[in-house]
Amino acid sequence: MGKIRIFPFGRPGRRPGRLFPPRGVDYPRDPGPPHRKTLYAAALLSLIFYAADRAALPSSAPGSEKAMRKAAEIMADATRALQECRTRRGGSPDPRFDINRTGLIGLETSSITSSLGQLEAKRTTLNPNFAALAVRLLLEAGARPGDTIAVGASGSFPGLILAALSAARALEIRPLVISSLGASQWGANDPAFHWFHMADCLRAAGIFPWPPAAVTLGGGGDIGEDMAPEGRALLRETIRRSGRLTFEEPDLPANVSRRMQILEAAAGDAPIRAFVNIGGAVANMGDDAEILHVRPGLSRIRRLPALERRGLLFAMAARGIPVLHLLYVRGLAQRYGLPWDPSPLPRPGEGDLFHRTRRRHRLFTILALVYLAAMAGAAAHFRLASRPPAG
Repeated sequence: MGKIRIFPFGRPGRRPGRLFPPRGVDYPRDPGPPHRKTLYAAALLSLIFYAADRAALPSSAPGSEKAMRKAAEIMADATRALQECRTRRGGSPDPRFDINRTGLIGLETSSITSSLGQLEAKRTTLNPNFAALAVRLLLEAGARPGDTIAVGASGSFPGLILAALSAARALEIRPLVISSLGASQWGANDPAFHWFHMADCLRAAGIFPWPPAAVTLGGGGDIGEDMAPEGRALLRETIRRSGRLTFEEPDLPANVSRRMQILEAAAGDAPIRAFVNIGGAVANMGDDAEILHVRPGLSRIRRLPALERRGLLFAMAARGIPVLHLLYVRGLAQRYGLPWDPSPLPRPGEGDLFHRTRRRHRLFTILALVYLAAMAGAAAHFRLASRPPAG
C-alpha cells in the first residue's frame, strides 16, 4: 500500500501540539473499494430490515399481547355491566336478533334510527377481542401510555366504542370522545337505552371514567335530519338535562372546525397521537368518494379531498395524525383474523388475532437476530480490512 508523508502545520521548528500529527509520521492511504463495498452492503441490509419491519411486522411493542388481553377482559366486563343496566331499566335481549344475549343489539327501527345497518356486523363487533385489535392498532399508530387520542363515534357501533375505550384504559391512554347519539339499525338506537345511557352506566360502574368532550345529535347534517321529529326532540332533551357540551352545525367545514377546536381545547398542551373513527358519521368521514379508498384499520391516508368535503378523519390526516378507521366490519374481521358473526362470542384472549401477534413477535425476533449477526459480520470484515499490511 502506498504512503504519503504528513507534516505539521504552524511555524517551522514549533513542537506540534496534540491536535497535530508528529513530524514525519507515515499514514496509510484511503483504504479504497473493499471498505466501500462493506459499507454499501451494511447500508443495504439496514434498508431491507427497515422495510421488512414496516411492511410485515408492524408494532412489536414490549408487552403488547398482555395489553391486548387486558383490553379484551375490560370489554367483557363493560358488556356485562351494560347487560345489567339494561335489565334494571326493564329491557331484555331478543334472542331472535341478539343471539348471544348481550343486551347491546338495538332495534330494527326507532325514532332515533339514522340509517340502515347490518345486523351481523353489529353482532360481530361485540366480540371482546375487538378491544385487543384496538390495542394493536393504537400501538402500530405510535400511541403509548400517557398519550392522548381523539375518538369520533356514532351510536351505530356500541361494540366498537367499547373496544376503543377498553384499549385506551388498558394502555393508560386518555381518550377525548365526541359522540353522536343517533344510530343505524341494530346499533344503540333504542330510545330507552341509547349510547348516552350506556356511557352513564359505564361511568357509574367505574369502568370508563372519562366524560365526553362533546355530544351531538348525529344523523343527517349532524342535526338528526333523517330521524323522526320525536326522536330529535328526545335526544335534545337528554343532552340539555345532562349539561354536556353540544352544538348543531349542518355545514360540514364549520362542523369539522368546531370539532377540532373542542378536541384541541380538551387536549390542552398534550398532542393528539391518533384519531379513531367509529361508524359512518358524515362529520367524521366527510362526503367525498375518497373515503371509499380508506382501508379499515390503521390507514395511511395520502390523498385528501377538497377542504369543503373533508370530514374530521381527513382533517386529522392532513395534520399528520394517524387514523384508525373502524368501519367496514367484514373487512376488519377478515384482515385481522376475527370471526364473522360468532356464536357464542369468543372468550377474551382467544382467537387467530393473538396467534398472529405471537407469530409476528417471533418473526421480528428472528429477523432482528439475523440482522445483528450480519452487522457484526460486516463490522468484523471492516476491522480486518482496516489492518495495515504486515511488515
